[in-house]
Amino acid sequence: MYKVFVNEKKLLLSKQSENLEKTLGYENVTSLEIALDILENTSVTELNVFGENIDEIWAEFQKLFRIIEAAGGVVNQPNGDILFIKRLGKWDLPKGKMEKGESREESAVREIEEETGLANVELVQFINTTYHIYVERNGDKVLKCTHWFEMNFDGEDTSKPQIEEGITEVAWKNTTQIEDEVFPSTFKNIKLIIKEFWETKAK
Repeated sequence: MYKVFVNEKKLLLSKQSENLEKTLGYENVTSLEIALDILENTSVTELNVFGENIDEIWAEFQKLFRIIEAAGGVVNQPNGDILFIKRLGKWDLPKGKMEKGESREESAVREIEEETGLANVELVQFINTTYHIYVERNGDKVLKCTHWFEMNFDGEDTSKPQIEEGITEVAWKNTTQIEDEVFPSTFKNIKLIIKEFWETKAK
């Protein structure tokens, strides 16, 4: 199944019908266009499009957009604190567009070093990929696929915000601060990744 965020609303593409606010059976690509229209132009906050052939549904869905691939990381210290950046008044995780010829891993490490000033982060493992949709100024609809990795950091804290990228703050946050400060002022896909990261650590 695929979770895609559309203006912070959830679109779930799945094989079976899920118990969400609204559901649509997949018939053809028009079903996907209708789903997007509902999420963009009505008060519905979550919608499920379901059909047996999930690979076909996902392939047709991707054709509706220009696809941008990005990579980033959940950087944590031995005490469990996680590194966040603040951009446009919202807390976020460091990430950015992949460059031509880069692997996802290389891109994630580079973006963290550029956006936070940290050197020598250790890449541990892949966590998951999140998807969200936005519209560019020229009207292009973009599906952004961000590949997230767990990373460790246990060196000298050289963190500083990359001001030219609109980042105003870089901060380490503990679990309580994440729940109280970050979650009320972040994006749903960031919450999703942090919770998945915590689940992997709890195992």
